[in-house]
Amino acid sequence: MVHLPILRAGRTYRSLDVVRLSDIASGEPVAEVSQANRGLIARDLQQAGRNRERLARIPFAELLSICRRASGLFAEGELPIDGDATQSAGRYIDQVSATTGMPRALARSNMEKIRFVLAEMDRVLRGLTRGLDLDILDGGWGDENGRTVSYLSEARVLGAVLPNNSPGVHSLWIPSIALRVPVMLKPGRQEPWTPLRIARALQEAGCPPEAVGFYPSDHAGAAEILLRSCRSMLFGDGATLDAWRDDPRVQLHGPGWSKVLIGADRIDSWEDQIDLIIGSIADNGGRSCVNASGVWVPARGREVAETLAARLAAIPALPLDHPEARLAAFSSPRQAHGISAYIDRMLAVPGAEDVTRRLRGRDRVGEVGGCTFLLPTVIRCDDPEHPLAAAEFLFPFAAVVEVPQDDMVERIGPTLVASVLSEDEGWRRALLNSPDIDRLNLGPIATNSVCWDQPHEGNLFEHLYRQRALQSVAMTGPPVRVDPAGAPGGGS
Repeated sequence: MVHLPILRAGRTYRSLDVVRLSDIASGEPVAEVSQANRGLIARDLQQAGRNRERLARIPFAELLSICRRASGLFAEGELPIDGDATQSAGRYIDQVSATTGMPRALARSNMEKIRFVLAEMDRVLRGLTRGLDLDILDGGWGDENGRTVSYLSEARVLGAVLPNNSPGVHSLWIPSIALRVPVMLKPGRQEPWTPLRIARALQEAGCPPEAVGFYPSDHAGAAEILLRSCRSMLFGDGATLDAWRDDPRVQLHGPGWSKVLIGADRIDSWEDQIDLIIGSIADNGGRSCVNASGVWVPARGREVAETLAARLAAIPALPLDHPEARLAAFSSPRQAHGISAYIDRMLAVPGAEDVTRRLRGRDRVGEVGGCTFLLPTVIRCDDPEHPLAAAEFLFPFAAVVEVPQDDMVERIGPTLVASVLSEDEGWRRALLNSPDIDRLNLGPIATNSVCWDQPHEGNLFEHLYRQRALQSVAMTGPPVRVDPAGAPGGGS
């Protein structure tokens, strides 16, 4: 059984307090994970400034080269875990699958997402910085479109309290290293594998060990990271995020409530995009915040719901090592049964119907190969205020909500991604002006289609850096007097 250590400024540390991870199918032990207590985390955060100084001495061009080298190591390398223990790429996929319930095929595709972000870090940074010349960050100031600009880092460290749902989300914190801000990572309990492997790949590629801290911990340790870090990222459900919504230092990543919106001009031909809609709902096991949890239509709601339900109900629960597996198992069977029971309670509220259950003729909880799954579910909602019209779960779940097009913009609520199937320019303009939509896809673009020159959720560069005013004059030149209105030369 492998041991996963704490990385204190990149250096291994074994704790007497460990958590054991087991294979969710067999129950066999897979790993012991050292746990960092709150005091250790607080002490190590006091060294954040020193760690950043070490990283800040490396030119951006070299950091981008390190990321490119790390991409191959992460995807293919035999990397150290603890002491003499190492981990191959294949073993990593097996371990992620065993403790999280992610099918190996999906774990492999998530691995490719991370490899791509590391390999294409220059492109990612161009998107985050809106094309800023990184030489300006290297020099502290410079010329941008004929004006002098300067950017100040507001973070000695980026804390990240990470989830279990999908390895691909770890691509969101990686650019912090390329932006010269070290990270302190608190991994999800069931998924410590990905952040540790990224850390080891970066180290092997030449990144200073001080750049990445890895601190498996409990809720108290997570709170310590969020309270003491200059800037942080928090992944969790709505209840977890609520306590931090008023703290501008914390960038929140929670439920997406992403949606496909079909306009009145396209509803009669909606089936032309059925594969796009199915993929938006079900790709990656439905576990991502960019998966669609709603399909909003101005008419034909029953037809849309029944057609989608028939397609989604045909996706079977398969063993995690099956090459065609598309559904992820739940590490906790109790959680799966609890979600299903909640959906059933909400169906007792008038205005909604589980169309897939009627077609499937059996319960939405499935047991295969010792694992527990939730089977794809489509709900038809006549009432946009129904609780299930704005629900999101960790499996392929979508509510088909019928609302007049003229009312849709005001009724959709918070939406991380909206994919709009319509050529109605007036409606598109209304959606462009909606403050409820974070990412807008105009045309046949799946909700889970991520373009890395467009920030996914929030902007990490703007979270870590701020632009400041800078005026400079040669020390040998005459002094500049500024009047009270700010114009050079006059004043008293």
